[in-house]
Amino acid sequence: MPRVKSIVTEARQIERAITLIHLGARLQVLESETDLSYERLLRLYKEVSGKSPSKGQLPFSTDWFMTWQPNIHASLFLNIHEYLNKTAALDEIDVVIKAYQLYLEQVAVQQLEPMLSVTRAWRLVKFVDNGMLTLTPCSSCSGHFVTHPHEIAKHFTCGLCNPPARAGKGKAAGSLRMQSAAAVL
Repeated sequence: MPRVKSIVTEARQIERAITLIHLGARLQVLESETDLSYERLLRLYKEVSGKSPSKGQLPFSTDWFMTWQPNIHASLFLNIHEYLNKTAALDEIDVVIKAYQLYLEQVAVQQLEPMLSVTRAWRLVKFVDNGMLTLTPCSSCSGHFVTHPHEIAKHFTCGLCNPPARAGKGKAAGSLRMQSAAAVL
């Protein structure tokens, strides 16, 4: 019986790895979230994606999540993640996967390009788990947005209620349409 359980567990890990690869996860995420060997993950990555995995370090700074548009996208994802985490009986990585899939659906409805990769979404959850980032309610719209934990919550105003002066100008002119996504937050 233990052998059957081991095979089922391995099959589940392979299935998770394949899903993460399809979503664009970096190899380091796969290594961290499965018990599969590096060599096996590398072969699987090449087989599923048809190319070698990207090289280099994972994003390690919280700063990216604090800039205007990335903050809106990260906040949307993290609100979905937090909801699923409270209501669904899933393993943590499965919550990340499902929340990311729902995030992709939401930005598609808004006819926007996703700014958040699954690797950044995974990293965002790690930052929150480690107390480096948190969700803070906006004093204007009451939506919850990604902030540093020391942000003064009483007077916090989000980037949707108070966009920067250059917001909506340039290449991403349609980005202000994300305001309708504030209802989700």
